[in-house]
Amino acid sequence: MIARKVFQFLGRFGLDWFILSLIGMIVLASQWPGPGVADGPFSISSLANIGISFIFFFYGLKLNRSKLVAGLSNWRLHLLVQVGTFILFPLVILALRGWVDQGDLHILWLGTFFLAALPSTVSSSVVMVSIAEGNIPAAIFNASISSLMGIFLTPLWMSIVTEGQQNSVDMTDIIMKLLLQILAPVVLGLLLNPTKLGKVAGKYNKQLKCFDQITILAIVYTAFSESFDKHMFSNLDLVELVLLGACMLALFFLVYFLIAYIARLLGFNREDRITATFCGSKKSLVHGTVMAKVIFMNSPLMGILLLPIMLYHALQLIAVSIIAQGMAKRHRAEKVL
Repeated sequence: MIARKVFQFLGRFGLDWFILSLIGMIVLASQWPGPGVADGPFSISSLANIGISFIFFFYGLKLNRSKLVAGLSNWRLHLLVQVGTFILFPLVILALRGWVDQGDLHILWLGTFFLAALPSTVSSSVVMVSIAEGNIPAAIFNASISSLMGIFLTPLWMSIVTEGQQNSVDMTDIIMKLLLQILAPVVLGLLLNPTKLGKVAGKYNKQLKCFDQITILAIVYTAFSESFDKHMFSNLDLVELVLLGACMLALFFLVYFLIAYIARLLGFNREDRITATFCGSKKSLVHGTVMAKVIFMNSPLMGILLLPIMLYHALQLIAVSIIAQGMAKRHRAEKVL
């Protein structure tokens, strides 16, 4: 009873069981990394790879083609969201490269740029837009299209910033792997959406979301196990971690208010402004963990490279949850008046 009340209280600020479990996976990896670095067909890492393909198959299975086509007309809103996601974000981090990308901070900067190059998150964007009473169909459209565009744009950005480095990204090889592991399952699921399987996927959406989250927890555990096993966190202290979190929160609000300002200049109505700011300022932890596993080839640095997106994911949920609930209350109050 007490535990339920605690979780309900934390849930008001976006701190659900999943975010708490992410922290738990990091702690577990630091104390017991063995299973996370084990090889074999039934290792956690191998099973997580299989889980990745199922995540995106189920994602495609839940996509409704008619709703996606219906959302095409609001092109100015879609353009702003995608420009914010794939151009504004990376340019902001690139502008800071001269001050941040130095010495031991190089890996954290690279991880932050990786975060900036990722697509928008799907489920939480739509949920938060719904809470704030924004344009839900446009949110579904933008989050879905962003996920597909990220398959090509994320490795492209990473290949640009790592060109000539020892850990440079081989774009052709990466995109082929992403096409096979992400796009192919999405397309297969999309084709099967009109069948009974599509209805089953919609019916068991909560259970499928739970499967997604368990797979992500497995990837996070193996990534951090590798990093802890190779002592990659020896130079990272608590102060640097807190500063990184503060920087992620500052990055969120910077992009959020920039997109909000542009949306006002373009004369968007309230619903479209909400969708633009919420979808354009959010980043996908699902795509982050999956793409990191492919792009960085299970590097022992992967745990550190995932730190920025994990912190950003948690902080964006807390910030947007508070903002969305505040917007909804004000809107209802305005209707009464």
